Amino acid sequence: MSTVNALLPPLMQRLGVVPSAYTGGTLRVTSPIDGSELGCLAPHSAQQVQQLVDAAHQAFLSWRKTPAPRRGELIRLLSEELRLAKNDLGQLVSLEAGKILSEGLGEVQEMIDICDFAVGLSRQLYGLTIASERAGHRMMESWHPLGVVGVISAFNFPVAVWSWNTALAIVCGDAVVWKPSEKTPLTALACQALFERAAQRFGDAPPALSQLLIGTREVGEALVNHPKAALISATGSTRMGREVGPNVARRFGRSLLELGGNNAVIITPSADLDLTVRGILFAAVGTAGQRCTTTRRLIVHHNVRQVLTERLKQSYLALPIGNPLTAGTLVGPLIDRAAFEGMQQALAQARQEGGQVFGGERVLADQFPDAYYVKPAIVAMPTQTEVVRHETFAPILYIMGYTHFEEAVAMQNDVPQGLSSAIFSNDLRETEAFLSASGSDCGIANVNIGTSGAEIGGAFGGEKETGGGRESGSDAWRAYMRRATNTINYSKELPLAQGVRFEV
Repeated sequence: MSTVNALLPPLMQRLGVVPSAYTGGTLRVTSPIDGSELGCLAPHSAQQVQQLVDAAHQAFLSWRKTPAPRRGELIRLLSEELRLAKNDLGQLVSLEAGKILSEGLGEVQEMIDICDFAVGLSRQLYGLTIASERAGHRMMESWHPLGVVGVISAFNFPVAVWSWNTALAIVCGDAVVWKPSEKTPLTALACQALFERAAQRFGDAPPALSQLLIGTREVGEALVNHPKAALISATGSTRMGREVGPNVARRFGRSLLELGGNNAVIITPSADLDLTVRGILFAAVGTAGQRCTTTRRLIVHHNVRQVLTERLKQSYLALPIGNPLTAGTLVGPLIDRAAFEGMQQALAQARQEGGQVFGGERVLADQFPDAYYVKPAIVAMPTQTEVVRHETFAPILYIMGYTHFEEAVAMQNDVPQGLSSAIFSNDLRETEAFLSASGSDCGIANVNIGTSGAEIGGAFGGEKETGGGRESGSDAWRAYMRRATNTINYSKELPLAQGVRFEV
């Protein structure tokens, strides 16, 4: 048993997961830290998916009658369980997803934050009162629970994405069925155990209110195609979204898609370069470049391109790469060999397209032969070529130059994805233009901070091939409810709208 593997049993025990839940199955789970086996889970069959979604629908029929503030109490209890389990769950995220420990803990804090948000939201599911054109009439809109919410999450945020959806769905009166990534199902087992603890303390939550599906693509497809899954919230690749979206639409269900990101930062001549380097560094190499909001493109004014590139190279050379559980490490491993090979293929293509590559090679192979640690790469490109326009889920930072501000914005927008963007500038006209309708076309546009690290208070999501979905804060709760427009006649007359007359 490896050192990493030995950490798992006591963690799972404290989190409330029994060994039989992650042993004896056929779905093998390994740690990206050293490649050691963490568990073997039993996947669900397509028939079991049908049964679990049907059970969740029955839970929804009961739960929708529970007053929303009372539903919020369940999420408040979940937030308490998360606070007590933060260190253990954060460490489990690091073990299974390869994040450095502070990022694992930060992801759990994000879960706590969205629970707090959802508890307040449970008393603020507001509709509007609408002026009626008919005398003696009142119009209003009301919001009602939607149904079963299917959540499909990716490996890079194995618990936060579930919480964004589940906390809101539960207070909105829905039931949840979660299919985590087959690369990170252990954290899902832990979250389900914590939810069940909260539900037990709550007392009268219906059984099957939160369900967990273990398996690969076939299990996800069965969830997507189930007619009682009213909303499918799917996070993953654009390829996945192209399959999920049409399949859900075919049965007239709803989909909330969080897909690819190819995020750029524009650096203008007036930028504070000290602030810029710090902002870029985390956004480009945090989570080993495996965030949907990772900075992948730098669009730098020619006057500052050379000096910024050299400063970034020096910062890259100082990055501590290694075991993410070790204090001081800033760059952990890629999730698996396929991610490493994808990175190498992208770098090879960048060279063919005129790029000059700095870094990008595998490291620590002697110490971790079954894991994939890399030096983050900086690639100076002559222009925005095909490889730059493609999202590679790895720490590759392409740097390109510009002369005129309008050219930079056009380059920023000239990719299929539209998730996150940023500008570093002290010029008010440039920053306001960047945030305007003719500026960034992304769902997230920042000034003097990087593209990563969104807070839960704002709606998270993007445009174009990013899918158009919005999760987490702001008014994202509306995706988990259905709207009804109501007209009440409190008069003794029956006028028709638009002046229509229909009298016998």
